[in-house]
Amino acid sequence: MDNKKIRVGIVRGLLYYKYTAMWEEFLKQLGCETLISPTTNKEILSRGSSVAIDESCLAVKIFLGHVDCIKDKVDYILIPRIESLIKDELLCTKFMGLPDVVRNSFDSVNVLDFNISLKEGISPKHAFLKLGKKFSSNPFKIRNAYKKACLAQTKFERDMEKGIIPKEILNEGVLNNKGSLKIAVLGHPYNVYDEFIGIPIIKKLNKLNAEIKTVEIVEPELARELSKNISEKLYWTYNKEILGAAQYYLNKGIDGIIFLISFPCGPDSLSIELAIQKIKSRVPIMVLILDELQAEAGLQTRLESFVDILKMQKGIDYAAN
Repeated sequence: MDNKKIRVGIVRGLLYYKYTAMWEEFLKQLGCETLISPTTNKEILSRGSSVAIDESCLAVKIFLGHVDCIKDKVDYILIPRIESLIKDELLCTKFMGLPDVVRNSFDSVNVLDFNISLKEGISPKHAFLKLGKKFSSNPFKIRNAYKKACLAQTKFERDMEKGIIPKEILNEGVLNNKGSLKIAVLGHPYNVYDEFIGIPIIKKLNKLNAEIKTVEIVEPELARELSKNISEKLYWTYNKEILGAAQYYLNKGIDGIIFLISFPCGPDSLSIELAIQKIKSRVPIMVLILDELQAEAGLQTRLESFVDILKMQKGIDYAAN
């Protein structure tokens, strides 16, 4: 029997920034009420850091802080376990073990997980249809919910590709700023769009008269294909998209690239190093490693210095022309 009173928590972290539209619509169509955790702040990061193991990356610490923030306010917390979304490719191990990490970090969290692994023959459709059985015994209702969820996800992705940041991600269009410099801020969306660690960087760059480009503006299949120009052996799906976006913007004449890395992310460290080796002679590059001890003043100085370099280089280019 359908239950319209179930409240499901959605964590504003990690894959939320990629799939929230799909998750929310699917649960809504099945009669669930959803609660999204608030935007990241210092307290949430502190709460996550207090339960995370030392080796956890900043993004996982933030995720755990969000879980702690809503775990007592909902019946379930939606936490996917995703191994692979594309055949012969993998995601970072944190996405494979995230439900277990949450269960081991808290005494009482009712985790609602669903497994996706094309490597094991488990497609997203199969995972969602199985998940739907927890809320409805009607297979037609579940399939219809999945269909509408896919449509919502498609619109979400198309808006991102146009540079339109959906309200689920940002309430203000900080990426719409036009400027004399075009800077690609490349990293996972949970780093770039997080209100506490990523958006302040974009706002500072906006104030320095920079127009920002991100990974999500580049169509994923195109990005993965372009990533081969940097590395043909990389098998982390989301890292391929980041490297492909770098190549895409290089072809479009970007003025500079800033890579955002969540400390201490192994896949990011390796893939970004590969990118730097391939493209460092073409445009100025800066790597910002995000951690919980990041100083505001030091960040401001680094961004200002990087923008000054870009302005100087662009001025030399104009003089040459």
